[in-house]
Amino acid sequence: MNIGIIGLGLMGGSIAKAVKKYSIAKNVYGYVSRESTKKEVLELGLVDEIMDLDALKEQSDVIILAIPVDAIIEMFPQFLDISKNTTIIDLGSTKEFIIENVPESIREQFIAAHPMTGTEKSGPKAAIDELYEGKTVVLCNLEKNENIHVNKAFRIFQGIGMRIVVMDAKDHDIHACYMSHLPHAISFSLANTVMGHEDPKSIIALAAGGFKDMSRIAKSSPDMWTDIFKQNKKNLLSSIEVFEKQMQMVKTMVENDDYEQLKKWMIKANSLHEIL
Repeated sequence: MNIGIIGLGLMGGSIAKAVKKYSIAKNVYGYVSRESTKKEVLELGLVDEIMDLDALKEQSDVIILAIPVDAIIEMFPQFLDISKNTTIIDLGSTKEFIIENVPESIREQFIAAHPMTGTEKSGPKAAIDELYEGKTVVLCNLEKNENIHVNKAFRIFQGIGMRIVVMDAKDHDIHACYMSHLPHAISFSLANTVMGHEDPKSIIALAAGGFKDMSRIAKSSPDMWTDIFKQNKKNLLSSIEVFEKQMQMVKTMVENDDYEQLKKWMIKANSLHEIL
């Protein structure tokens, strides 16, 4: 099948590499809005051809939206005239708000997907081989989709080595919040806390593995994560309240010199890695 990809940064560029590597796509087409990005995409060989949006819609059997979550919704009016045989797959990190805004005329062919993978990098040069292999992709509310479109999505994601989980969009957004959105909020907060209290020389001299690990995702795109936080606002606020209670617990234990209880609290946290 011919696969068109809108957005050729980390996620879009990496899926372009993957479908070419596993010969899932006959042709891979790309659409990008910036001229500088077009040149970069072609130099990296991420797609076979850059097209305008109308041509990509006409030539693609599957269109993958690998763009920020607000931009996905903004593009929906562009797909109202698309063939009923064309499958549209979004890769957004939020799902409920996107599904609620899909026009009814294209809902049967719109597959809401969230690959649970990524890095803190962005742009075409961030695209890497094997980003998706061995990772999980969540597909939401498939009961609204025609089988022809579900089958194409399964063929693509299984073909590039992903494990498929089917889930309700509302449940997905709650789980994704705790697994991804809250950790990003914490990482951004940690980075700003350190930047506000330490001078650059001290940070360079003393920052070790623990800080680097926890602050790594604070390098993620502010544009992308602002949209995600906005779309998943309710769940994010709820998860922050839960996290604040944990921070208050550790603060209270240290204030009261209750180190035995603090140790038990840490042991409980250690058990997470028995699951992971």
